[in-house]
Amino acid sequence: MCEKLISIRNKFIKIIYKGICRPIFFRIDPEAIHDTMIKRGKFLGNYSLTKKITGFFFSYKNKKLQQTIAGVTFPNPIGLAAGFDKNAELTQILPHVCFGHVEVGSITGESCFGNPKPRLWRLPKSQSLIVYYGLKNKGAEIIAKELELLKQKEKRLVPLGISIAKTNCKETAETSAAIADYCKAYSLLEPLSDYITINISCPNAYGGQPFTNVHDLDKLLKEIAKIKTRNDMPTFLKLSPDLADEELDKIIEVSRKYKITGFICSNLTKSRDNQKIIEKNIQTAGGLSGKIVQDLADKQISYIYKKTGKEFVIIGCGGVFTAEDAYRKIKLGASLIHLITGMIYEGPQSISEINQGLVRLLEKDGLNNISEAIGKEISY
Repeated sequence: MCEKLISIRNKFIKIIYKGICRPIFFRIDPEAIHDTMIKRGKFLGNYSLTKKITGFFFSYKNKKLQQTIAGVTFPNPIGLAAGFDKNAELTQILPHVCFGHVEVGSITGESCFGNPKPRLWRLPKSQSLIVYYGLKNKGAEIIAKELELLKQKEKRLVPLGISIAKTNCKETAETSAAIADYCKAYSLLEPLSDYITINISCPNAYGGQPFTNVHDLDKLLKEIAKIKTRNDMPTFLKLSPDLADEELDKIIEVSRKYKITGFICSNLTKSRDNQKIIEKNIQTAGGLSGKIVQDLADKQISYIYKKTGKEFVIIGCGGVFTAEDAYRKIKLGASLIHLITGMIYEGPQSISEINQGLVRLLEKDGLNNISEAIGKEISY
């Protein structure tokens, strides 16, 4: 399909989604509609015909977007962030929705129900979500078995990242127990992933975020280093957008010590002191996503890239709704992009729209590949 027809197709789907589907979806409890979409997506991924039809409506390919990072080839830079496909149920359909990689999870050492409901709220005026799931997932053992079956059944079309975290319970509040929980998840899931993300910044777990403390982070990374079976396994840390520069500096130093590949900038913000919050009297529990976290994520990307250049791979996450949003993060230093909230507000065709838009922006800047745009606005 030519560029013009793809553009027309995307505009048509966007009109339907924003004019008909989204108003209906937004009248339904957000967790209920999310669970329904997971079930529908899993069904679509089970059959060749439904995958081909999905690809017809949402696919887009351009070699200018392909790059190899840490030994892994990404067909385009746009990936699904962890938090949407918590139990790795959509890995067979998401490549056909134009994602260049998929990160599932976060997956914990033990199964976890998460926090009590309700635990997901929309902020339409702010183009954001309040997320208070608390690491709901089936646990590393069950998900590892399911991923192994899928791996045997069908060739993987795009890289699979797996985000791991500590189980959200009182038992992992103590540091050594939390480390053991991370290590259990890592050892089970490493053989099944193209890269691993260590989520140290979930804002909704019992005991807070202990591994943003570099002393505890050092202990965690030391133990994970002991159980690694692949020294070349790309490994990322997912960071909180609420970290001070001094805290980032310390995390960078520890990451150098353990040869961490890079950082995901960033997770949800816990701060309610943000000018982008338009709604009044919002829920106090949970982390904020979308446009509210956009500037915080951009600032963190820029800060780390200025400090380290190309030493670390940065994945930009937070407030990506358009190609311009993604391109800005890339020019600030991100090599890859993650999103969830933008897709929920803009529609499933937005992944194709963003990728096609990135090609136009590259051509406008006279660049031949997306890798040439990385850090283009930063001098260091």
